[in-house]
Amino acid sequence: MGIGNISINMQDIMDDKEVQGAIYEVYLRELAFWTCVNKIANAVSKCEFKTYVKGKEVKDAEYYLWNYEPNQNQNAAGFVNKLIGKLYRNNECLVVEVNRKLYVADSYCKEPFALKDYEFSGIVIDGYELSETLRMSDVMFFELNSNDMRKLMNGMYETYSKLIVYAQEAYKKSRGKKGILNVEAIAQEDDNFNENFNQLMTEHFKNFFSKENAVLPLFEGYNYQDISDSGKTYSTESTRDIKALADDIFEFTARGFSFPPSLAKGDVQDTGKAIDELLTFVVDPLIKMLQQEINRKRNGYKGFKQGTYIKIETLAVKHIDIFDIATPVDKLISSGAFTINDILEVLGKPRIEEEWANQHFMTKNYSKIQDLLSDLKGENAENGEN
Repeated sequence: MGIGNISINMQDIMDDKEVQGAIYEVYLRELAFWTCVNKIANAVSKCEFKTYVKGKEVKDAEYYLWNYEPNQNQNAAGFVNKLIGKLYRNNECLVVEVNRKLYVADSYCKEPFALKDYEFSGIVIDGYELSETLRMSDVMFFELNSNDMRKLMNGMYETYSKLIVYAQEAYKKSRGKKGILNVEAIAQEDDNFNENFNQLMTEHFKNFFSKENAVLPLFEGYNYQDISDSGKTYSTESTRDIKALADDIFEFTARGFSFPPSLAKGDVQDTGKAIDELLTFVVDPLIKMLQQEINRKRNGYKGFKQGTYIKIETLAVKHIDIFDIATPVDKLISSGAFTINDILEVLGKPRIEEEWANQHFMTKNYSKIQDLLSDLKGENAENGEN
């Protein structure tokens, strides 16, 4: 490839250590970043957006919009994944409503004002740019607070990418073939010495080192000694050093997200505890921020006073095995805390269209202390005790 009078060899560029470092940095950074973000997005997409009108749960157009079809081109899961991806990539995300459909903006220009609504212009959705300028009150604007952490993570990525390139080079050198070629005087006196020597170095040795099974032809006056095994140790030729450096990038990225490192790296030990940590320190705060912005823009203070709001339920994030929770379900129903239909909804099972399935049941083991004392006094009176 040439630019003006300058000739550029792409192979030389790709072999450059700085270029390799930059490539590894981008690959590992993106892999670690999207591993964490996709897990967060998948967790949020499993949540149910429950809608309430005047304090009662209803499933109408608003419920369908958030849980099934935000717009004609996306289902709810795809919409949430795009929203979370934009939010973590750009530290903010803009969602606009057009013709009663919700869209995640791909790009926009934001003009902040101290004492009045921010304004958003140049809003682009899938290549289509909206002509109007929208105010903050007209849109849903989600924002994180992790800019400084991302800068710190970017600096860490650059350092670790160089270390990984170095570790790969060290591994290749430890695995490479090395030897000593003795060329005696008798070989150098041959009239075709230069030709034979070049052929030996460029063809025969190349085939010998690159092939799984090969024979190296040596003429009189040439003696080759393999020294590849000298000084080799298992530690110097192991790929675990490279994997450990890559794992460090995943771990630091996860900590930047307050994300369990074991989930980022794909470890299966103590997965339950890791998921609990993910829900507590990542998903729950994120859900609260999403919920607040949705409610203040779509329902406002008037809706708040009337009991009209959206609640994002996180119970479905964790996989539920009905056999593992049989005893807890019995306690939840017998204590009167939940109805049978409440439990069925959490399990993702269809509701029972019977009145008794919506009733609260309580065993006789649960009673007020006053009732218990009254019963004891009654028994004592019947037995003639003072």
